[in-house]
Amino acid sequence: MSITPLMPVYPRCGVRPVRGEHCHLIDEDGTRYLDFASGIAVNLLGHSHEGLIGAIQKQAAELMHVSNMYGSPQGEVLAQRLVDHTFADTVFFSNSGAEAVETAIKCARVYHQHEGNTQRSELITFTNAFHGRTMATISASNQTKMHHGFAPLLDGFKYCEFDDLEAAKALITDKTAGFLVEPIQGEGGIRPASQEFMSGLRALADEHDLMLVLDEVQCGMARTGKMFAHEHYGVNPDILASAKGIGGGFPLGACLATEKAARGMVFGTHGSTYGGNPLAMAAGNAVLDAVANEAFLASVSAKGETIRTRLEQFFGNYPDLFELVRGKGLMLGIKMKVESRPFFVHLRDNHQLMMVAAGDNTLRVLPPLVIGDAEIDEFFEKLSAGAASYTVPEAA
Repeated sequence: MSITPLMPVYPRCGVRPVRGEHCHLIDEDGTRYLDFASGIAVNLLGHSHEGLIGAIQKQAAELMHVSNMYGSPQGEVLAQRLVDHTFADTVFFSNSGAEAVETAIKCARVYHQHEGNTQRSELITFTNAFHGRTMATISASNQTKMHHGFAPLLDGFKYCEFDDLEAAKALITDKTAGFLVEPIQGEGGIRPASQEFMSGLRALADEHDLMLVLDEVQCGMARTGKMFAHEHYGVNPDILASAKGIGGGFPLGACLATEKAARGMVFGTHGSTYGGNPLAMAAGNAVLDAVANEAFLASVSAKGETIRTRLEQFFGNYPDLFELVRGKGLMLGIKMKVESRPFFVHLRDNHQLMMVAAGDNTLRVLPPLVIGDAEIDEFFEKLSAGAASYTVPEAA
């Protein structure tokens, strides 16, 4: 059996989208799907946002790429806007979330190296996290399924139970550089950290001069009703990795940092051929144009609460299927009492509803942030029809 032209690393389903309209995907045969997956929290403006499309088209006609050896007026504008809207003093642009997290790891380590603390290179990370697919980011995760076949892993990471502050404190040594954590775990099952945990990590970082590094690749960029999820906790990081929604569908990542945290990131320490290219910067600016205002963020929160309330009422009709809903804004997770993946396949294949499964038997509710009442009603119609027609598979 010969290998396929596309390397077979994805379990691709039979749905083959060729077009998008607002919050729907259209297959080759014309079948319409309600998209409550958003490319896994990427297409936050949907699939046909005029502002995003127009900005990309305009920039593509002017200049798509130049080397980072030259000045970047486009990058300077987007970086300044991100600085203005966040805790950060400086930004490095990349192409993906994994690259943004890699930059954050390097930034945390080089801070201590720059200060003369050459032994402080370890990051404390947390169970069920997902930080990417590069060697460093899989090494930062304790998930064996991501490690299989890629040993030896990279040194420099200690695993700790998520949301366990005392366990994190106990792991601090004279080799510790900082903490790397998702404020809301995505792949891990839409699990928000507690206030005590986030505040406690910040206090420990301050006490021991450690870097608090947040992975907000999935939970950031207006997804939770705040520009970044850490704002819900009133806790600022030293370093933050962002991607997914920041480009609205165009490949873009960013590592944001304070001036203190970025002290060691000097000429020659890091780089990216495509990172910060003019086309990506146009996309990022168009996304900020849409989401970086209180009215838009408030609408995300309101729509999230509407869906949460309706889900909690809906669960009562199917007590054997659904347990609870958790998350913030339009990053919600439906924890099921049965395995979630067969149910998400059932919704997709029989009721044209796109969702994403996650750990802890969870279904992720990640619609475009521009959904309206019509899409919310359609979501519940499809979810209800799917639950009514679902038969739990018998155990093998």
